Amino acid sequence: MIGVIHPRLAVVLHDLVMVALAWWLAKALRYVLVHTTGHADFLPLEFPLVLVVQGGVFAWTGLYKGLWRFASLPDLWNIARAAVVGTLGIGLMLFLYNRLAGVPRSVFVLYPITLSVLLGGPRLTYRFWKDSRLDLFANRQSQRVLIIGAGRAGETLARDLRRDSRYQLVGFVDDDASLRGARVHGVPVLGRIEQLPALAGEVAAEMLLIAQPGASTAQMRRVVELCQASGVPFRTVPRLDDVVAGRAQFNQIKDVAIEDLLGRDSVQLDWTAIRTSISGHAVLVTGGGGSIGSELCRQVARLGAGELVIVESCEYNLYRIERELSAQYPELVLHALLVDAGDRPVVNALFEKHRPKIVFHAAAYKHVPLLQRQVREAVRNNVLTTRVVAEAADRCGVDHFVLISTDKAVNPTSVMGACKRVAEIFCQNFSRKSRRTHFVTVRFGNVLDSAGSVVPLFREQIAKEGPVTVTHPEISRYFMTIPEACQLILQASALGQGGEIFALDMGEPIRIRDLAEQMIRLAGKQPGVDIPIVFTGLRPGEKLFEELFHAREEYSATTHAKIFLARSREVAWELLGAQLDQLEQSVAQCDETAMQEQISRLLPEFRWNESPSSDNVVPLHPTEHEGAA
Repeated sequence: MIGVIHPRLAVVLHDLVMVALAWWLAKALRYVLVHTTGHADFLPLEFPLVLVVQGGVFAWTGLYKGLWRFASLPDLWNIARAAVVGTLGIGLMLFLYNRLAGVPRSVFVLYPITLSVLLGGPRLTYRFWKDSRLDLFANRQSQRVLIIGAGRAGETLARDLRRDSRYQLVGFVDDDASLRGARVHGVPVLGRIEQLPALAGEVAAEMLLIAQPGASTAQMRRVVELCQASGVPFRTVPRLDDVVAGRAQFNQIKDVAIEDLLGRDSVQLDWTAIRTSISGHAVLVTGGGGSIGSELCRQVARLGAGELVIVESCEYNLYRIERELSAQYPELVLHALLVDAGDRPVVNALFEKHRPKIVFHAAAYKHVPLLQRQVREAVRNNVLTTRVVAEAADRCGVDHFVLISTDKAVNPTSVMGACKRVAEIFCQNFSRKSRRTHFVTVRFGNVLDSAGSVVPLFREQIAKEGPVTVTHPEISRYFMTIPEACQLILQASALGQGGEIFALDMGEPIRIRDLAEQMIRLAGKQPGVDIPIVFTGLRPGEKLFEELFHAREEYSATTHAKIFLARSREVAWELLGAQLDQLEQSVAQCDETAMQEQISRLLPEFRWNESPSSDNVVPLHPTEHEGAA
């Protein structure tokens, strides 16, 4: 019984038949076109030589790795290349066989053209038939889809959707005037994006797909507003930055997230300087399992660090980042250490062992309302741990020590902010004393979707049908994405010469109330109707707005447009050391009253348990999870 021929073998047999036919036609056409009285003659080994040579070229060019079902321009180019190379090979073999006797030279022009047509035609015909068949017999329950953006992303998305019977592509909208009236894969470009609400109704669209991965945040907000105005469900493809960074696939469809609307446009970084400072060197990250710390670890690994030491006190966070980095960067020398960064003997020992060149100190407590009632832990972890790690870095000759700080350290009204400000003062003044280590502080505000921040809290409240809790109708914060914050931290570390406070440009402030309303709308609900918003009042230590500079800090631009420099405040080193010694003693004795007194001496402007004040504040380009109750 004869078995069924394998599809790949059938394709090979088809192509070899086309090769023989093309060679025969090329010879026959030569005599027809030239109008001679002769006729085409074929030598005994002529066809076998042509088939062997051309078949070998097909295998070499990988022609059979492609599928007819998805034949496209790259496949046609591959066929033309194989035909030309095969012609040269055939000419050489026939020359060696019989000096090209009986083979007119014009055959070598006609043959590759004829072969390309005979091979490409059936492939394109088959694909057209399959696509038409899918359209003809598509599920009548398929969803009518309108794509926003007829560029490369839209074309790729359309190609994928046409293979999926669950969707019926009904059109595109795009602002490019040259595309007006054009068709992409046979589907018309209906009009401009501004016409989206009307066009979606005209074509009875049941789903809108945003295919603009390179759109700016402002453009994305505009498109989303139009989608919401249409009343039709919508989704999007990932942003270009996420695709480049490997966090998403180009044609992956996902829900529009609040990060797509609050994230900012891509920043231009001096990657050469950043890579030079990290590539091949040992880097240590404290708090390496947290939101900022883990992203710093990812980017440091991506930049080719010779050795990465992660210091983390949370067992699960450490396990998670170690597993991720080990899988993605198997060649990286990785040390994941379950260590409290404030444990002086252990920290000194690991610095002696690993001798890092750069230290990113991201270990800190950050939840403002919680730390208002946990003064000892705030001081111990945010102040004294910084001192322990900084002194170990200086002792071992670390080149750069980068303190990750916060906008809440400016004119602090909270325990968390006051402790981070004391840590800043220590690092600034320690940099003047250290002979080898450059101490740099990087100050910024909220990062989207960080652990304990407002975005995941609102997301959880919305999933439970509310209410969404906001502390004050006018409270505002500044936001940036975690990857952007970490990239700017790396850039600031490359710029720092020691003693600087770098403040990151946080863009425009976002009212927390507006954030909550937008997240509710993205969930397909109406704020105040489907999900209520409740205002609970400002909590102790909480401000209506944040700032990145104090009035007494002279600030200036740097070589990077999104990084500003604040002038540090000099304090007598002996006095600062004595005050920190007293603070450490109070922590050991669990004497919170003494801690408050010592912090007040270090920060005369800080007032315990007082309402926030806007005096002496410069609201330049200020931003954590405050604003949500």
